[in-house]
Amino acid sequence: MDKAAQRSALVLIVDDVPDNLQLLHDALDAAGHTVLVATHGEAALQRARLSLPDVILLDAVMPGMDGFEVARRLKADFVTRPIPIVFMTGLTESEHVVAAFAAGGADYVTKPLRPPEVLARIAAHTASARQMQQARSALDAFGQATLALDPHSGRLLWQTALASQLLQRYFAVVGEQAPDALLRWAFNAQQARQAGQELPGQWPGEAGQRLLASFHLVPGEAEWLVVLREDGVQSSVAALVAAFRLTQREAEVLHWLSLGKTNRDIAEILGMSPRTVNKHLEHVFAKLGVETRTSAAALALGRGHA
Repeated sequence: MDKAAQRSALVLIVDDVPDNLQLLHDALDAAGHTVLVATHGEAALQRARLSLPDVILLDAVMPGMDGFEVARRLKADFVTRPIPIVFMTGLTESEHVVAAFAAGGADYVTKPLRPPEVLARIAAHTASARQMQQARSALDAFGQATLALDPHSGRLLWQTALASQLLQRYFAVVGEQAPDALLRWAFNAQQARQAGQELPGQWPGEAGQRLLASFHLVPGEAEWLVVLREDGVQSSVAALVAAFRLTQREAEVLHWLSLGKTNRDIAEILGMSPRTVNKHLEHVFAKLGVETRTSAAALALGRGHA
């Protein structure tokens, strides 16, 4: 079994039948999982949002708010949407199975419940969810601005921290709905992709900055992936500072050097003397471990502007 599947999971059981709760609680506890319990829909929504379990076992038939409605609300909430839901149901007719998946269920088990089957389903869905979370965390760690869109609802299914910052900066986006301008571009980009073409996105920002976007399809998935990148003097200088541990001024000099500017040109642009530019370049060359302008420019274009 995959190592991710062997790790204990935080499982939320949503059921109003004491015998079912006891059976599942004992089996999950014996397997080393941490168990939370909710006996009605409202409690399930509150506990899911507060604790963010790895998987939710959800009874389809409950008084008041049934499991299908609970699932729809969980999937409508940006915070709880990624949690896999496994329905527990005695309703095996095809329309009920279809309803479970339509409400956002990832899987289902039939009653009477068989603990080994339930444990196997939990292991599979927990491993898959953790792998997805690890992938998103890796994108965050490497400073990637990536987001996923639902083309039908226009909702942001997930986004990295940097993507969230760029959406807020360029479109004033705070919630989970994608901005109209980004959605319109994504629809056009998807049609262009089907025609074998590419349609990059571009939106202007402040101080010469601009936001660039590329469109990607996920094989086997309905969601669209969008990769964002900020372009301009400020973002290039910031990238050079981060890549080579330069000072702000050194990065500015290197940026203009990489664009083919002479020392005199750089001095005029930055409002300093050519001698000061030359002094900054000496420090830049030392930090980059190069001896020529050409080598410094190549490194800047290859790493700082990537």
